[in-house]
Order: sequence, then C-alpha cells, then structure tokens
Amino acid sequence: MERINMNQWMKRILEADKRFTLPIMTHPGIELSGHTVGEAVRQGEIHAQAIRAVNGRFPSVAATMMMDLTVEAEAFGCPIEFPENDMPHILNRIVDATTVDRLSVPSLSAGRIPEYLKAARMTVQNMPDQPLFAGAIAPFSLAGRLFDISEIMVACYIEPDAVNILLEKCTRFITDYCNAMKAEGCSGVILAEPAAGLLSNDDCMQFSSLYVRKIVELLQDEEFLVVLHNCGNTGQCTPAMLTTGAHAYHFGNAVSMTDTLAECPPDVLVMGNIDPVGVLRMLPPEQVKRQTRELLEQTAGYPNFVLSTGCDVPPHVPLANIEAYYEALDEFNSRKA
Repeated sequence: MERINMNQWMKRILEADKRFTLPIMTHPGIELSGHTVGEAVRQGEIHAQAIRAVNGRFPSVAATMMMDLTVEAEAFGCPIEFPENDMPHILNRIVDATTVDRLSVPSLSAGRIPEYLKAARMTVQNMPDQPLFAGAIAPFSLAGRLFDISEIMVACYIEPDAVNILLEKCTRFITDYCNAMKAEGCSGVILAEPAAGLLSNDDCMQFSSLYVRKIVELLQDEEFLVVLHNCGNTGQCTPAMLTTGAHAYHFGNAVSMTDTLAECPPDVLVMGNIDPVGVLRMLPPEQVKRQTRELLEQTAGYPNFVLSTGCDVPPHVPLANIEAYYEALDEFNSRKA
C-alpha cells in the first residue's frame, strides 16, 4: 500500500488559492447508509460504510472516523451504556488515587478496539487516495473518564502524583492504539482533548500538553499527521496546545477563530469552528449558510485556515443544513477564482 505524503498534503492546503473543508462528520453517513449509531459503534463494517457514504455525498479534503470518546475507556474496563440512536455513555469511574498503581494498560484486543481498527482498514482499502484521520481520545480526557472528571480536577491539586501515574498509562495505551491505526493505513489522527479546556494554561501544559507531545513525537511524520482537538478551550489554553508540536489544531465554537488564528503559527493548519449543534442541527439552512459564509470571510486572510465543524457532527442533522454549509464554501471559492 502506497502511503499518502501528509507533508505534501499540508503544503497543498497552505499554498492553494481556495479554501478547503474537513468537517468531523460520520453520523450523516450512518443515516445515509440506513444504519443506527448503535450498529456503527459496534461493527467495523458499518462504521466503514458510514465513512464512505458521507464522503460520497459531501467531499472533504480528508475523511474522518467517528469521534467516540468511550472506546478507550471501555478497553480499560469502564462499563458502557449503548443507546441505539445516540453515542455510548460511560456509566461509572473505575479508578481513584488509591488504585491507579494497580490499573493495567489494556491490550488492543480489548473491548471494541478491534472493530475500530477494522473500520480503519476497510476505509483505507475502499478509499485509498483520500487521507483518513482516525479518532482517539487524548490523555487527560481519557484519565477524566477513568477517574471522573470532577474528581480528577481536584486530584490535580491534592494528588498530582496519582494523576501523573494515570496519565502515563493513558498515554501508553493511546500511543499503541494510534500506532495500530497508522499501521492500518490511517494518514493521521484527531486527538480529542476537550477536558483540558477546563484547565488553566499552566495546568493544561502540565497535565495535557506534556503527554500529547509524547504521542506526537512518537507518531507524527511525513505519513502521519496529528490534529489536536480541544472544543473545551475558551482561548485560555491555546498557548499550551501549541507546545505539543502537532501539525494541526482543531477548535470548537467557544473561541473566536480570528483571535485563535492570530495566535497560531502560519505553518500549522488551524481548523474550526461552526457549531455542530447550535448551528448545523438547530438553525434553518439559510442561517447555516450565512454563518458559514461569515466565518469564511472573517478568516480569509489566513491561508492555514481549514473550514470545519467545532466538534463531531451529531446524529439527526438535516442534510439540507450540511448542503448549505457546502454551498457557502463553494460560493466563497467561486468568488476567489
């Protein structure tokens, strides 16, 4: 299998006269292929069908896998609830400061990890010319799911050694998982670290970015690009995010995209940030188109900007709204041509 050169992929985006889009979007493909969320999160074949269906209908500069922030926690042993028409939910924490030493790092055969690897493998086989970004949770957000997010926020101050032990184990597993995705042919990963948005910049550096950087240093190369996603960030921890060395950063709708772009180096990709719920799911198509057009116009002076959603597109977004998003992009590019 010939790998896609992601340095060249980035260069093409940075030097192009037109604007590209990379929405984090799988759920419309689940619906287009006639399946349920519950089926897609359990069966790699259906997950792959959904990716292919959504990219056939809505072309993107790269395909993305589902942003399921329960897969890694389940592998560690968290009990999971599976609604048929919504994403899975974690039911209980499984570790505290007194038990982190005994927590085992799972193998890649645990839980639904093999099904997600299968989805990646099948998608790469079916869409060999398009980069595929895997989805994975980042260390602090995974630790928060294993420890409970409220409890870990307190433990960062009163039990920091225990938190760091847990973060080391989470980082080891995430690295193994992403490396397996890379071996299946993925061209990159979107590392989701929303819980780090609850931290100050200094704490984000200590409890998130230092660990994300380890993953980046081990995995990122000319054939594999790391996108660090933090939709919880309101702007306070962008500097810490930028120390990770990732080649791309993905922001949610809680930040000003223009302020964020001004903080970021021009040689990294900066993605965001149409609200997937408040705009794409809730507004009528003409307002979706207007808000997308306004974002494109506001960011027109930044060649490193990639239009995207602020987070994963949820189930049941009207197709007309996604079409309006793409119409705004096409019209913007037509005016620039």
